[in-house]
Amino acid sequence: MRVQLCVIGRLRNGPERILIDDYLDRFNKAGRGIGLGPVVVHEMEAKKSGMAEEATLLRRAIPKGAVLITLDERGKVISSPDFADQLANYRDQGRGDIAIVIGGADGIAPDLRKEADFSISFGKMVWPHMLVRVMIAEQLYRAASILNNSPYHRV
Repeated sequence: MRVQLCVIGRLRNGPERILIDDYLDRFNKAGRGIGLGPVVVHEMEAKKSGMAEEATLLRRAIPKGAVLITLDERGKVISSPDFADQLANYRDQGRGDIAIVIGGADGIAPDLRKEADFSISFGKMVWPHMLVRVMIAEQLYRAASILNNSPYHRV
């Protein structure tokens, strides 16, 4: 099952890019043997015209028939093992793509949020956009590690 990371904003070189690239590379390697990956990152730059334009750009990057997961403060707070189980369930259902969407500074347009199959929150705090990208990259790797029974995730 391919993972499409659909995000508003372009990542510059720096510490966030190093972390994201490292975790996504780890995920691609760990996920290969269990039917997860690779990750394809789709970065879109909106011209400051709001969530509606961002939603249009994001929809273009989401493959037809993909499971749509939004990262949103109104989403469900879940554990890492639950996230791993959710990915495995989608994979086992034969879903070809999963699209994880991260909106811009104002979040995800309400109509796109309503289309989501699942919405995840990283807690009640608001996180900087680039850190959310680091966090989901790490959680993807952690999920593959959990599904591989790797010692990376300790309970």
